[in-house]
Amino acid sequence: MMQPWIAPSILSADFARLGAEVEAVLEAGADLIHFDVMDNHYVPNLTIGPLVCQALRKHGITAPIDVHLMVRPVDRIVPDFAAAGATFISFHPEASEHVDRTIALIREHGCRPGLVFNPATPLDYLDYTLELVDMVLIMSVNPGFAGQQFIPTTLRKLADARARIRSGGREVRLEVDGGIKTDNIGAAAAAGADTFVAGSAIFGSRDYAETIREMRRQIGGVTGKGARAAATPITARRPARRAR
Repeated sequence: MMQPWIAPSILSADFARLGAEVEAVLEAGADLIHFDVMDNHYVPNLTIGPLVCQALRKHGITAPIDVHLMVRPVDRIVPDFAAAGATFISFHPEASEHVDRTIALIREHGCRPGLVFNPATPLDYLDYTLELVDMVLIMSVNPGFAGQQFIPTTLRKLADARARIRSGGREVRLEVDGGIKTDNIGAAAAAGADTFVAGSAIFGSRDYAETIREMRRQIGGVTGKGARAAATPITARRPARRAR
C-alpha cells in the first residue's frame, strides 16, 4: 500500500481566511488539499470553481490540489481547473457521457485523473478504466453536504476496490471521502484506503496538528504506515480569528 495521505477538504474551512486556513493545515501535516466542486445540478449544493484554485496558487500554495468534480457536464470545466493549478481531477462516471474521453481529457491537460463512486454506485466502471486512472475515490456519504455520517458499508466497498487495484498491478491511490474522523479512519485504512479526505473533523477542531497526528496514529495502528513521508514540523493550530 502507498504512503497514507491526509487531504483536508476546504468545504469546511473559513472562506474569509482561506489562504491562512490552507497554510495552517499544511503546516499541521496535511499532504494535499481537497476541493469539493458542486454545481447545484448533479448534486443539491453550489460551492466553488476554478478561481478559488487559482487564487490559492497565487497565494503561494504549492501542495497538490485534489479536485473532486460533482458537476454535469464534466468536460467543460476540466481545462479550467487544469489551468488554475489542479493536480488531481476526479469525476463521477454517471456525470460523463464518455468516461474514457473524460479521463483522456484530464490527462491531456496535465492532471492526474480519478473516478468517484457514490455509495450505491457499483465498481463495474473500473472493469475497463482502472488502467487509465491514478485515483479511485469511494464516497462514504452521499455527495452534496459536509458534516454527514460515515456509511459503514463503505468498508466493504473499499476492500473490493483495493482488491481490484492490487490485481491490476499499478500504483493507484484509493481515496475515501465523507464522515472521516479520528475514530473511524483506522477502519477505512484497514479496508484498504490510503488517502483520507476530512473536512469538519480537521477544520472544526481546535488543534489541526493534533487532529492530523491522531489520524496518522490510527492509520499506523492498522497499517504500520501512519508517519508522514516528509519530515515536517507539526505545530500549527487553528488560526486565531480577528477581533470584530
